[in-house]
Amino acid sequence: MPLRYNYRIYPTPEQCVQLGQTFGCVRFVYNWGLALRSKGWKDGRRIGYPETDRLLTQLKKEPERIWLNEVSSVPLQQSLRHLQTAFVNFFDKRAGYPTFKKKDGHQSADYTKSAFNFDPATRTFKLAKIGALKVKWSRKLPADPSSVTISRNATGQYFASFVVAVPEVHLEKTGEAVGIDFGVARLATLSTGERIANPKYGSKYASRLATLQRRLARKQKGSNGRYRARVAVAKLHQKILNCRKDVIEKFTTDMVRRFDTLCIEDLNLRGMVKNHCLARSLHDAAIGMASRSLEQKGARYGKAVVKIDRWFPSSKLCSGCGHLLANLPLQVRDWTCPSCGVRHDRDENAAGNILAVGQTVTASGGGVRAKRTSVRGAGPRRSSNLQRGLSPAGIPSL
Repeated sequence: MPLRYNYRIYPTPEQCVQLGQTFGCVRFVYNWGLALRSKGWKDGRRIGYPETDRLLTQLKKEPERIWLNEVSSVPLQQSLRHLQTAFVNFFDKRAGYPTFKKKDGHQSADYTKSAFNFDPATRTFKLAKIGALKVKWSRKLPADPSSVTISRNATGQYFASFVVAVPEVHLEKTGEAVGIDFGVARLATLSTGERIANPKYGSKYASRLATLQRRLARKQKGSNGRYRARVAVAKLHQKILNCRKDVIEKFTTDMVRRFDTLCIEDLNLRGMVKNHCLARSLHDAAIGMASRSLEQKGARYGKAVVKIDRWFPSSKLCSGCGHLLANLPLQVRDWTCPSCGVRHDRDENAAGNILAVGQTVTASGGGVRAKRTSVRGAGPRRSSNLQRGLSPAGIPSL
C-alpha cells in the first residue's frame, strides 16, 4: 500500500529562489487552466485535461511566457492533473468548485520519478533543474519512492513528502472491540469507560493568537513589518496544528494496538460546524482528523474500523434496556432511564451503544458501514424502527 514519508529539507538560498520560481509557475499554470476551463464552460464548451495539456505546450512557446521553461515541466503537468482531480471531485459532489491558488500560504510542487533521483546508498536526493537538496533523514525510506512533493508552509519551512509502496503490516490480534464516542468536552469516550481528554489547544493559545492578529492588522500592506507579523501568526497556527496532530496520532496508534474492531459514528461534521455555537469547539477537537487517522491506520495494520449510521440515536438509547428518550438536550450530560432506572453518563452510554451496533454489523457481514435508508424529515418512520430495537437502517442495535 502507498504511504507518505515526510522529511524536513534545508535548501540553499539559491535553491530557495529556484523553488520559489517553481511554486510560482505551478500556481500560474493551475490558475490559467482553471480560468480556461471556467470560460469554456460558460461558452458551452467542456475542456478536459488532454486539451489543457496540449495548450500548455503552446503557452510555453509564447515569448511573454518563456519563463515557464526555466523550471521542470513535470510539476506543471502535475498541476493540471490536480486540477482535473478537483473538477472530478466537484462533479461527483465530493467537493466545491475549484478555487484559484494564492501566493501567500502553503505552496507545493509534485515531481514524478522522471524528475528526481534518489540514491539510497548515499541518501542523495536530487531534483530536476535544482540539484541536490539537504534532507534531514529522520528515518529510513523502506523502498524507492515513486513520487515526491516539495512544499513550503506559511512559516517558510520546506518539506519533502515521498510516496513509497510498502507491504501491509498486521499487528498482533487481541480479540478486543471498542466503541468510541467523539466529543467536544472530551476528545473521546470509550465503551470501556476510559475518557480521553481534549487538550483544547485552540482555546489555550486563543489570547496569544488574537494579540498577533491585531498586530498584523495594524501593519501596512507590502511592508517588511507586515511580513514578519504574518509569519508570527503562521508560526502559532502551525504550533497549534502540530500539538493537535501529536495528540491524535498517539491516541489512534494506541487504539489500533489494543483493539481489533473499532466502532465509530459516521458524523456529519460539515453540517455540524454550521452551528456557530459549536463550530470553534468542533474545529479545536479535530474529530475529522481523528476519524481519518483511525481509518488509515486500521487499513494499514489489518484492524476493522466500523462506521455506524449517523442517524442512530446512540446518546438517547438506554444501553441496558433499549428505552429510547424522546428528547435529550445537548447540555444534559447525565440521565436516568425512566424504564430500568439505570443512571447513564451520556458519552459512556453512547460509546456502549456504538459498540453494540458495530459488532452487530460486523457479525451480520454488512460491511464496515451501516446502510442508511432513513432521510431527514422521516421522523415517524425512524422512531418506529427504534422502538423495535432497530437502528434507522433496520439493523438490530441491542
